[in-house]
Amino acid sequence: MIKVFNHYFRRRTMLQIMAYSTLIVGTLVVSLTLQAGMGAFNAAAISAGIVRGILVAIGILAVNFALGLYERPSQMTIGQIRARAVLSFLFSVAIVSGIFFVLPLQSPYQNERTLITLLLIVSGTLVVRLFGGEIFPVPYRRRRALIFGTGTRACIVGQSLQENDPSIELVGYFSGPQEKEPAVARSSIISSANTLTDAVRKHRVDEIVVALNERRGGSMPLRELLDCKLNGVQVIDIATHFEHFLGQIHLEAVSAGWLIFGEGFKQGVVRSTIKWFFDVIGSSLLLLIASPVMLVTALLIFIESGGPVLYRQERVGLNGKIFNVIKFRSMRTDAEKDGTPRWASAGDARVTRVGKLIRKTRIDELPQLLCVLKGDMSLVGPRPERPYFVDRLRQEIPYYALRHGIKPGLTGWAQVRYHYGASVKDTEQKLQYDLYYVKNHSWFLDLVILFETVGVVLTGKGAQ
Repeated sequence: MIKVFNHYFRRRTMLQIMAYSTLIVGTLVVSLTLQAGMGAFNAAAISAGIVRGILVAIGILAVNFALGLYERPSQMTIGQIRARAVLSFLFSVAIVSGIFFVLPLQSPYQNERTLITLLLIVSGTLVVRLFGGEIFPVPYRRRRALIFGTGTRACIVGQSLQENDPSIELVGYFSGPQEKEPAVARSSIISSANTLTDAVRKHRVDEIVVALNERRGGSMPLRELLDCKLNGVQVIDIATHFEHFLGQIHLEAVSAGWLIFGEGFKQGVVRSTIKWFFDVIGSSLLLLIASPVMLVTALLIFIESGGPVLYRQERVGLNGKIFNVIKFRSMRTDAEKDGTPRWASAGDARVTRVGKLIRKTRIDELPQLLCVLKGDMSLVGPRPERPYFVDRLRQEIPYYALRHGIKPGLTGWAQVRYHYGASVKDTEQKLQYDLYYVKNHSWFLDLVILFETVGVVLTGKGAQ
């Protein structure tokens, strides 16, 4: 994994990003140089290609992130990947055309010729993605991992590696000195006749994940693990594994000491000021752009079921402060006539016909932009929950209160990584992503979440 502004990316993802960006910028520079003639190989041709190439690369990468083509390929079928690749191509054509319309090339460069050349490159990358190909040889894409442990924790890590990261090759499990009955298949256990160091060398291991159920009383061969690390093998514990590979703080693997003494959970005046400025500018622009949609939505709600069009509901915000969230009403006015709060569920009979549409497209959330302007919420952060549920969840889920250490958001890391939560179990899963955001939040991660939110809205993923 590679860390960029506190957020972790797969090595394969970063290689793709760098390769495609270099290909686009290089294509433009070479094309402009050839058009001007070898005698005109000067700073003007290079700068014109680099500036437009960087803009094109940023636009295409943003679209691909929004469509989930870099970070979530294992969660999609081949058909879904190909459909999104075609959609990415169409958006890429629009982006390239738009950039050259705003920044047209001047003589001796030809806009049409340059556009055709660039679109051929974009088409080539589309073909590679459509047929599941890779531009890198297998050795550069695969990392060989060994799990130190054979218990339940090791089993969980093994499943997560096989299900979520195709770039990892699991070579097997190595039993700890105090482990007896394995929870993994015996055929996948590497013989403990040799030392851990010998096993790592024999199987050409690049990474060791320590996933022992018990780490006290001499169960950790510290000298051998240190030798492996000195030989260039990455050694991480189970909590770090889930943080790096799945973007979550796994509740069963984490400890208070790991949270306290590890990196992250940084706020700071600069970070808070930048986030506030970003929230004010972003929410103002979004309100301006979305105002026609909001007016039509209000009219449709009133026509179907009368007033009120909006509803206010108490939510828990930063440091446990109670505030009123504002949303378009998507349920009947008597949705909770018995006074007992309930989570929305799939096919909820309380949702109106207009409500189904605005919930699926997330239009019902737009009035919360007013809460962002007011300062009760941020554009990005953990979703605020109702006090009734918070009181209950604090008692049932460890570390739940940590999510209130940062301002709640209109969208969040949990919203783009997990479907709608309608139970305590779902809340536990979403909390693991919320804790990751609280620990690693940055302006860069906010941008990643906003781009992926666009993809979530377009596909209607997770709506109830």
